[in-house]
Amino acid sequence: MQQIIKKKRDGKALTQQEIQHVIDGLISEEIPDYQISAFLMAIYFRGMNDEETTWLTDAVLKSGEQIDLSSIEGAKVDKHSTGGVGDKTTLILAPLVAAAGVPVAKMSGRGLGHTGGTIDKLESFPGFSVDMSKEQFIERIRKHNIAICGQNAKLVPADKKLYALRDVTATVDNHSLITSSIMGKKLACGADAIVIDMKVGKGAYMDSIDEAEKLAEAMITIGQKMDRKVVVVISAMDQPLGYTVGNALEVREAIDTLKGGGSAELKELCLSLGAEMLKLAEHVTSIEEGRKLLQSLIDDGSGLKKFKELIAAQGGDVSMLDKPELLPVSSYSRSYKARKAGYITEMHAMKIGRASVCLGAGRENKQSKIDLGAGILLRHKVGDQVVEGDTLAVLYSDSESSFDAAEQHLHEAYHISDTAPKMQPIVLKTMR
Repeated sequence: MQQIIKKKRDGKALTQQEIQHVIDGLISEEIPDYQISAFLMAIYFRGMNDEETTWLTDAVLKSGEQIDLSSIEGAKVDKHSTGGVGDKTTLILAPLVAAAGVPVAKMSGRGLGHTGGTIDKLESFPGFSVDMSKEQFIERIRKHNIAICGQNAKLVPADKKLYALRDVTATVDNHSLITSSIMGKKLACGADAIVIDMKVGKGAYMDSIDEAEKLAEAMITIGQKMDRKVVVVISAMDQPLGYTVGNALEVREAIDTLKGGGSAELKELCLSLGAEMLKLAEHVTSIEEGRKLLQSLIDDGSGLKKFKELIAAQGGDVSMLDKPELLPVSSYSRSYKARKAGYITEMHAMKIGRASVCLGAGRENKQSKIDLGAGILLRHKVGDQVVEGDTLAVLYSDSESSFDAAEQHLHEAYHISDTAPKMQPIVLKTMR
């Protein structure tokens, strides 16, 4: 292991056998954490070429169970988001694509820090569970065209161990390590085609399109080498997506969107990502055809019906879909008001995300308990004209003492100017 670390430290390319040796030693715990950490730091500074990244992805993928969905007809699709604030697209998108007739095999995660997690949001429905065997996952996709699982101990255990070390050694932000982590998880769930929603902006891990394009190219290359179709949609994450930040609040907005309401930007992103998923699955011949099909499934209620089917199949209380007011809501609320008149020119997504964590909607660390009813309801977005005293947002929490700290983040997040800002589209670029 010392020689492998030295080789990468000196900028040399590793062989497939050397990379496999590291992952085998990680899983067996024969290689200590301090040597794995040194290995990750060497990669962080020296990088990996395409072949090395492919071999690392393959080793991570094969470190545990793999789900074989070949017994299910048609192309199976998945979607991954690189993380943002108010990102509830999976709750809308996955049921719509499944309702269109394309099987959706989805592995989702929990929130940490300023980014929310799909599993936490879905657990706003009492009884909902992502814990299932490989056989149950396959059977649910076969029966309902959709299933959402979590990353259990048997699926890609190498990724779980590597990520824990990357998190505490400041080596998260490396293209090869990010690519192997995301693609390893996605491929382990058996998807034939994957759409990556790559967030860029003040609430994302990447703040420039150039950086996102490089990572997108790496993911597309890995997909090609591993015989999977990959499309990357680069989307804006300067302000929160939609009008809600928090778990049950975001579920309400997702339900509203499936009923034909919701924010224009949220709907646009869902239609864009969904159309790409349908096209990759060869279910439609063009993106425009895909968008029209998805819109029709919103209009006739099929998307909402499929969402109910998903919640019921995984043990959740579906009565809340008909009566969203029954979803969890925190005990206390406070309005956050504009301190001057003008146009909202900035809503710093990460700072708003941190405010939601203060309220109890997110985790400070992996042991933190979430308040499912906590969060922020946004009354105005970038470009809106407001007067002094207008309610910009409503804060919800079970702890009244949390409001002051949350408001401090909001003071820093909102910028109000005399002139209207130039608006940017939600979808910045699509790479295939």
